[in-house]
Amino acid sequence: MTFSVLILAGSRDGERDPLARLGNVSHKALLPINGIPMLERVIQTLEQIPAIKDIWVSIEQPECLAYLEPRIRILKAEPSPSESVAAALEKIGAPCLITTADHALLRPEWVEEFVAKSRATQSDLTAGIAAAETIGRDVPNTKRTYIRLSDISFSGCNLFWVGTPKAKAVVALWRKLQQHRKKPLRMAMLLGLPTILRAVIRRLSSHGVEKRIEAITKARVRLITLSHGLAAVDVDKPADYELVTKILQSNS
Repeated sequence: MTFSVLILAGSRDGERDPLARLGNVSHKALLPINGIPMLERVIQTLEQIPAIKDIWVSIEQPECLAYLEPRIRILKAEPSPSESVAAALEKIGAPCLITTADHALLRPEWVEEFVAKSRATQSDLTAGIAAAETIGRDVPNTKRTYIRLSDISFSGCNLFWVGTPKAKAVVALWRKLQQHRKKPLRMAMLLGLPTILRAVIRRLSSHGVEKRIEAITKARVRLITLSHGLAAVDVDKPADYELVTKILQSNS
């Protein structure tokens, strides 16, 4: 079965983003690492996977990527990532893989592992994660943001699988949470106070998270643990840029 891919390349700050300024480019996605823009690195990785049909890229200024056509199909980004995903899914449909342009280390085997495990769950939506101990094993000199649950501490891998149209309900929940990200009480009301309390006291498990989202959205959601810690490394700040540069240089 073939599927399409959506790459999120938008940037709220545009040229003001610290990483865009670092590379003197219009978008963080175009920042060169060892001479190759991050977005190009992601595209080259995805082009190596036979099952991928179309590669779509969402960005605020579609004209800046015209040189990449017809390798990619371009969408104009919406004001937020969740809105961009919602709009893109209306055009792309399911199944669809979603990743980000700053995933400069992305490898075909990570994508194939994630998609295979996601399909095996028969879920409407899955999210790729890497356990803290796996990240510590593979890239000990990185600082990641971890979500700490009762059974696992993990960092996201910027890989999402939209298996069926039901996943749109999860994207809609994500959009609501983004809208209220500065209003903790409203976010708690959306997720349910018991869920928030269990998270605070470290009694919330990964299965509990999955079931709570399923109860709210009626969509089957699963967290997919990947086997390589580097899959959790993206380029979100200058320190990440330095780390990824060193990793790519050492592998070249």
